[in-house]
Amino acid sequence: MIPQTELTIREFLLGDEAAFRKLNEEWIVRYFALEPKDEESLSDPQRSILDRGGRIFFAVRDGEPIGCCALLVTGPGEFEVAKMAVTESAQGAGIGRRLLEKVIAEARAAGARRLFLETNRKLLPAIHLYESLGFRHLPPERLEPSPYARSNVSMELDLG
Repeated sequence: MIPQTELTIREFLLGDEAAFRKLNEEWIVRYFALEPKDEESLSDPQRSILDRGGRIFFAVRDGEPIGCCALLVTGPGEFEVAKMAVTESAQGAGIGRRLLEKVIAEARAAGARRLFLETNRKLLPAIHLYESLGFRHLPPERLEPSPYARSNVSMELDLG
């Protein structure tokens, strides 16, 4: 039996760039293809996310980043939940849920009134996770054009 190890969730640190790229590339290329918008955020998360007021969180076990999730500023009181990934070998253990709960709590603490995300209907476990934490599907009349060709599901969480 493998001993349970402590999972910690922490913010992005200098040097996390490679882990952020690796975690996201793993799932994107498994199901889709890297797109220009992916390249922008994965090649320089400091410039494309953090310098614009966003934040990136990592789930870390035994010193190894095994999951990540970003909060991108989209407007006053609004963030996009993006680049959420859990390495395949760690999926199904509740790590994505813990990461997303942390991201929601941090967004609330930062005064966010609304969270938005885009995903793909192929990613059913992710959609079920989002729904279980209160995200609701946007009706067609509220959809905005996405920079991602793979995006065919848009959801939001009203934080009041």
